[in-house]
Amino acid sequence: MQRLHARYPFLEAARESVAAADVALGTVVEEDRAVVERARERVLMALEEGETGDPRRDPRTELLSYPVARVLVSLVDEHVLVRKYARGEAETADDRIRADLADTTELKSVESTGVDLETVLAEFDLEAAVRETPTGYRVDVGTYLPLAADLWGEEWNLVNRELSDGEVPVDEGELLTLLREAVRRRIEEGLPLDVPDAIGNSLEAEAETIREALADLELTREIDTVVPELFPPCMKVLLDDIRKGEHLPHHSRFAITAFLTSIGMDTDEIVELYRVNSSFGEEMTRYQTDHISGETSPTEYSPPSCATMQSYGDCVNKDDLCERIAHPMAYYEQRLDGEDDEDLEDWREEHADTAEQNG
Repeated sequence: MQRLHARYPFLEAARESVAAADVALGTVVEEDRAVVERARERVLMALEEGETGDPRRDPRTELLSYPVARVLVSLVDEHVLVRKYARGEAETADDRIRADLADTTELKSVESTGVDLETVLAEFDLEAAVRETPTGYRVDVGTYLPLAADLWGEEWNLVNRELSDGEVPVDEGELLTLLREAVRRRIEEGLPLDVPDAIGNSLEAEAETIREALADLELTREIDTVVPELFPPCMKVLLDDIRKGEHLPHHSRFAITAFLTSIGMDTDEIVELYRVNSSFGEEMTRYQTDHISGETSPTEYSPPSCATMQSYGDCVNKDDLCERIAHPMAYYEQRLDGEDDEDLEDWREEHADTAEQNG
């Protein structure tokens, strides 16, 4: 089994490699603990961190862990897990593709482990739909629309693109983001799978671990208390920036909006927060908030993990609790648990009282 296939297990060639090896999945899950453990790790990392973790050095273990991970996701059979798993695998693939394209080393090993842009485009039958230009690329609008449908940020809206002759202009980074969405869509295809009872029984312990991890994340969605002084430091800073009317980068805006929806704020309340910004657009802000909260999309988006916040430069003013948790929601939940409910004053109630007095 080639290292390229282990690195990109969603490739058709990788599937064919597994089929050609005539590997019995039932035998693998019963006898190969390394594969099963890596498969469980793939799913848990995708759920909790938004990527699939470090690959194993053994190509066989890494490659076979992918179909086993898909089985685990199918056994749990929760839509939110399917979405998060697919996104985690796609994010990992995106990181690797970008690294491969940035690698200009001419000396290649006998067995290449990287891909080029032409290979990725061909994999998804996009060669005819993507055209290189002197300033970037142009994508057929019929291809662009479904790939951009779930991307957050007004820059992806077709009205903000210079559509010409049925083509949408994108730069290389944007093209790679669209390809990441192509990977995600492929990984989601066919999930959940029909899993034979024998295989399901062999993987029940791993599936239960994933169910528990998913339940832990789901619990945070029941929070309906807004106490800014208990927010994690990163979210305090982003909220302060909003209140000052500062323009936030898209990743920062997504993070704070997802956090606020996850702790119970509704679209109207969040829209009011953004209103102080000089470039405020109510229709777009409302659309984005509804999309993140799941009102107008099939997914209720969770805030990014601490690792993701750090990678974007949004992890600031870390305190002692930050060192012990891996997610902003876990931080907030612990801070709330440490307070007497009678002493908690919800910001929304205070805001409503002030508005009533002023009215």
